[in-house]
Amino acid sequence: MNLADFYRDLHEHPELSEHEHRTAERIAQALVPLGYEVTTGVGGTGVVALLHKGDGPTVMLRADMDALPVEEKTGLPYASKVPGVMHACGHDMHVTCLVGAARELVEDLWSGTLMLVFQPAEEIAKGARAMVADGLFDRFGKPDIVLGQHVGPLPAGMLGYGTGPIMAGADSVQVTLHGRGGHGSRPETTVDPILMAANVVTRLQGIVSREVPPGETAVVTVGRLHAGTKDNIIPDSAELGINMRTYTKQTHDLVRGAIERIIRAEAAASGAAKDPEFDWNDSAPVLVSDPAATTKTVAEFTQKFGADKVMTMPLITGSEDVGIFGEAAGVPTVFWFWGGLEFEVVVEAFQRGGLEALPSNHSSVFAPVLEPTLTTGVQALRVAALTWLGTAS
Repeated sequence: MNLADFYRDLHEHPELSEHEHRTAERIAQALVPLGYEVTTGVGGTGVVALLHKGDGPTVMLRADMDALPVEEKTGLPYASKVPGVMHACGHDMHVTCLVGAARELVEDLWSGTLMLVFQPAEEIAKGARAMVADGLFDRFGKPDIVLGQHVGPLPAGMLGYGTGPIMAGADSVQVTLHGRGGHGSRPETTVDPILMAANVVTRLQGIVSREVPPGETAVVTVGRLHAGTKDNIIPDSAELGINMRTYTKQTHDLVRGAIERIIRAEAAASGAAKDPEFDWNDSAPVLVSDPAATTKTVAEFTQKFGADKVMTMPLITGSEDVGIFGEAAGVPTVFWFWGGLEFEVVVEAFQRGGLEALPSNHSSVFAPVLEPTLTTGVQALRVAALTWLGTAS
């Protein structure tokens, strides 16, 4: 199967976080015939593949595998066949490009060990920690550097990078507000958790605008609000799903404290039956692309692709858990982005000042064009790996 067909197959069969069984099987089927030592089931459904070529550094290349609970609306002939599930973040492209790079690196001349890590559950910020906890570096060796990439709404064929903190730390909390239910015709006998939740949602919007210093960056989003079963019943409780993004520990602690303070205060003001419950269940650290290692890697990108195809990126409020690998191993992480949208479409949107209309990650219409996205992603991983592997004697 050629690389484009491999990608289409993954795109048609997306799997949610911690359920990437078919994807893992397809990866193993592709790598075993190339001579890689392949181990599945690492940290749940993760896959690790090793290729040894004598003495030298160990270089880790990472791709994430999971899809999202999104109904696809791209209209592509290879659109998702799984109702309500879609590769809306491009992880199928990540996997395909790493498999493609693995094929080419088998033939390249280098010395050392190539460590390919296909990570599950990135979307819920659990997969990297699960693989580390499952003995990733004890079982397969510790790398000297961690390399990774992400496709996004840049022009296809372009690479983007940053140094130092490049993606936000993310934390999610599930909140339960407790009221006292009753008949909708007699609200005076109840403590309405829906009104309580609505006030919380509105008040949370003041954290960034009124408590975070203007020079800092933070985002607070309420992505889920669920309560009730019928229009004439006031329920006993309401549930909120809240996500926060920050770049520094000081701002992180400020925002997290403000979220809890506001929710507790609103519950008290409403006469809640009992205190709200907080379940801080997902967390990803700030992603830091090591400045020196990034500069060295980007220099090779520039030589390979040309200076006009490599650009610096602003801070991104999205999050990634790939940094957990570098932190756990105590080694540098280098992370970059590459484009997946038709060049002319992006240029036209830029000229109109309408970049927000471009399909972006997590959108039901986000699907990278196959080329030059595939070729660029494969070659970026290959060039990055060769930058850090030893020279064959």
